[in-house]
Amino acid sequence: MSHSKRKAPLITETNPKSPISEAYKILRTNIEFSNLEENIRVIMVTSTKMNEGKSTTSANMAVTYAQSSKRVLLIDADMRKPTQHHIFDVSNREGLTSVLSNQKELDDVLVSTSIPNLSLLPAGPVPPNPSEMLGSTRMDALLEKSKESFDIIVIDTPPIMIVTDAQIVAAKSDGVVLVIDSGNVKKEAALKAKISLDHVKARVLGVVLNNINRKNAEGYYYYYGSNKESS
Repeated sequence: MSHSKRKAPLITETNPKSPISEAYKILRTNIEFSNLEENIRVIMVTSTKMNEGKSTTSANMAVTYAQSSKRVLLIDADMRKPTQHHIFDVSNREGLTSVLSNQKELDDVLVSTSIPNLSLLPAGPVPPNPSEMLGSTRMDALLEKSKESFDIIVIDTPPIMIVTDAQIVAAKSDGVVLVIDSGNVKKEAALKAKISLDHVKARVLGVVLNNINRKNAEGYYYYYGSNKESS
């Protein structure tokens, strides 16, 4: 397991008392308290389209869970346009695709970050068949093995409206957080994303509205709500 020290720390680490960091804590708390009767351990994060902040949200969510003394694994399952290795300033030469293609074992490619309790599994080299890899029984086995060592698994996936990858991972997750850029995404697109998640019986834990205040360069993250069941 390698170790990373990042050049550009996340706000939940550098400024844990900021309004944005507090919003991530609210997100974590609401997920925990709205699902007291169920053990939510695998949380998928997606968006309706590119550049809505899903990867940043995934990383900050993972940090926030780690700060609550949970053992957290952040998986970059956006094989088509991986981002987490940039956020954490680590190599993407090996990662999830290396494990799913039987080239490496999980423990060999996990990255121990500078944040206590938080490990990262980069996406790895871009494969020719991301959807097939994510839908494989080896992906199922990887998640089951991860549950043995980690309390919370956060999975960053491609936008749900662009490729089928997110739907595939949603079916393997305990719940989904949908990230929406409130300034650029129309209501119809958000509803279509919800329908796509309903199609695979995914449980939407909540919606993160990004960039509510357009005057604030950092944007803002807000927990919108939780659905107990998918129709």
